[in-house]
Amino acid sequence: MKRGTKIFILLISIILLTGCTKTLKVKDKIIKYDKTGQTLTSNILCQPEEEELKELYIKYDKHLQVKMGDLPTCKKFTPNKLKYKSLWESLFVKPLGYLILKFGYLIDSMAISVMAIGLLIRIILIPVQNKSIKQSENMKKAQPELMKIEKKYANRDDNEALMAKSQETMMLYKKYGINPLSGCLLAFIQLPLFFAFLEAINRVPAIFEGSFLGMNLGMTPSTGIAQKKYIYIILVVLIILTTYLSFKKTMSSQNGQSPETQQQMKMMFVFMIVMISFASLSLPTAIALYWIATNGFAIIQSVIVQKNIGKKD
Repeated sequence: MKRGTKIFILLISIILLTGCTKTLKVKDKIIKYDKTGQTLTSNILCQPEEEELKELYIKYDKHLQVKMGDLPTCKKFTPNKLKYKSLWESLFVKPLGYLILKFGYLIDSMAISVMAIGLLIRIILIPVQNKSIKQSENMKKAQPELMKIEKKYANRDDNEALMAKSQETMMLYKKYGINPLSGCLLAFIQLPLFFAFLEAINRVPAIFEGSFLGMNLGMTPSTGIAQKKYIYIILVVLIILTTYLSFKKTMSSQNGQSPETQQQMKMMFVFMIVMISFASLSLPTAIALYWIATNGFAIIQSVIVQKNIGKKD
């Protein structure tokens, strides 16, 4: 792994491991909001507006990292006035929470605000996503020649052969304009963004107090279904469906890979779908809406880019 990549991964790890959501606990008992099934956090960014929830936080005021009286209302929240000053919060969580709040109050819908800002970020990332898709298509074209190189050096493991194999592979990458690391760039960007949205939703009461199509934005599908609100089943289905289609588009770009690689990809594909299917039951509705909207956008974008590549060919 290149030094620059190691440094980048290290920086992302440091950011993700500092300033994250702190679960509200009292004597090791996790405090939940019974109405939504949501686990409460001790480092919220602004005061709740809903009276029942506000009273619950006041009850456990001494367990909060910043006392309720020192927190601004969500309408007056700004990223630079709160005591939390970790790098992760300063770069991602507080600015994102602020944007969602401001736009949400403007259009009177926190749900639409979460989806719109998620889509806006995806639009900004279009050049990166398009490059990733094109790289996958170029890799597919180069695959027959890569397989020839693999066969050529299949039974040789001496240094001279390994160096020659590496040089031929790099020349092939150059021929097709392939950068092996570019496919990882989008994943490195998307991961902190997803966690930033999840953090903002968990730590900004005005967001998780909102509703959309009869669904509470802080409620998890498992709680909603338990309360016989079956619209949450549709939410889970949409999460699984958009995830499946998004992953399938990624899988389709690997058709030129070796049988062993394709088998590994299929196993990972099944594992991810099963894992996300279970995880979707415990995701707040707001983050589920973000996931559905951005996955749907990525699927449409991938189809358009692949069609354009096909026309050029």
